[in-house]
Amino acid sequence: MTSAKRWILPDGVEEILPAEAHKLESLRRQIMDLYESWGYQLVITPLIEYLDSLLVGSSSELELHTFKIIDQLSGRMMGIRADITPQAARIDAHCLNREGPVRLCYADSVLHTKPQGLLTSRVPIRIGAELYGHAGIECDIELICLMHATLQAVGISGVHIVMGHVGLFRSLVEAAELDQQTQRILFDAVQRKAFDECDAAVEAAVKDENLRELLQRLVRLSGDASVLDEAKAAFKTAPDAVKREFDDLLAVVAGITKRIPKIVLCFDLCELRGYEYHTGIVFAAYTPEHGKAVAKGGRYDHIGEVFGRARPASGFDSDLKTLARLTSHTFSRRAGILAPLATTPDLIAEIARLREDGEIVVESLTSEPLAAEAARELDCGHRLVNRKGKWKVEAL
Repeated sequence: MTSAKRWILPDGVEEILPAEAHKLESLRRQIMDLYESWGYQLVITPLIEYLDSLLVGSSSELELHTFKIIDQLSGRMMGIRADITPQAARIDAHCLNREGPVRLCYADSVLHTKPQGLLTSRVPIRIGAELYGHAGIECDIELICLMHATLQAVGISGVHIVMGHVGLFRSLVEAAELDQQTQRILFDAVQRKAFDECDAAVEAAVKDENLRELLQRLVRLSGDASVLDEAKAAFKTAPDAVKREFDDLLAVVAGITKRIPKIVLCFDLCELRGYEYHTGIVFAAYTPEHGKAVAKGGRYDHIGEVFGRARPASGFDSDLKTLARLTSHTFSRRAGILAPLATTPDLIAEIARLREDGEIVVESLTSEPLAAEAARELDCGHRLVNRKGKWKVEAL
């Protein structure tokens, strides 16, 4: 590579310049303060660790997005984290070892082998919250409300939350006793909302007429709140497991709307995102200004089993860079004060006092006064000058 091209970064990898970095850090602090006010404790997980613990409970898609290297000390395979949820689950199960509910939050960079969407970063900053140790619907209600509060705090408008329950599909498939190949065909067709293919797969493989009709109906149950009424009528003849899971979904909806009466909820009862590891309620937040979910999560019980404790768990996360692009808030950096090179005790003391008061003070590195243009490059709008033996702050 020639010296003229050494500044080029890999596709999907970007530098964050001062103005954008200030915006990201301001948002991060705001969201972390919100999570702390809800009782969530910050954890910082390692950037790299052994692959067999890093990918616990994760989907095959996440494994494809994980960079893998050989540890030169042990010879074992290691991975650079592409998600933080498995690490948080290990902290709960193995490190904290508490009996009651544990609330954890995080905000840190991850690395992906490929972009997960058009024009998306391969180095997103994942920010999220996880709740461990409570199997009841109260956990799901709290997290969905916290996700909504996050987007409200960031200033993202037009948010609507889409909810589903992977257990509905899983229970019907188990009741129909479908073989693995048929399950894969049906799963793929459902993911693409290819209804004709779904119908064909079900007609060919499901002998029980009731189960066949339920599966065909389930894949079409998506839309606004009226979908719940359709589902209630359709599930009257469903297996008991399906009825219990649908009742859980209804209870979560009731709990959310009680807390946030004006929330916009939609439903996709055959949403299978994260089907390999999600075990119950799944949810995602959307806004018209963005083509993909701006935040998503769900229940993933038993992820900590491999670490010695099978704890119920639920959580959500988002990409801080996406939130920064969509926020309606402005995060302008305060103008600084340009000070002469500190060479005298009184000037040193004045600069220290101003900084203690929260002011940004930039020292000139030369004894010569800087021109106004040079001061503006330093983001300074004022100057510290000596008037009759006293230091005063004056506008440039």
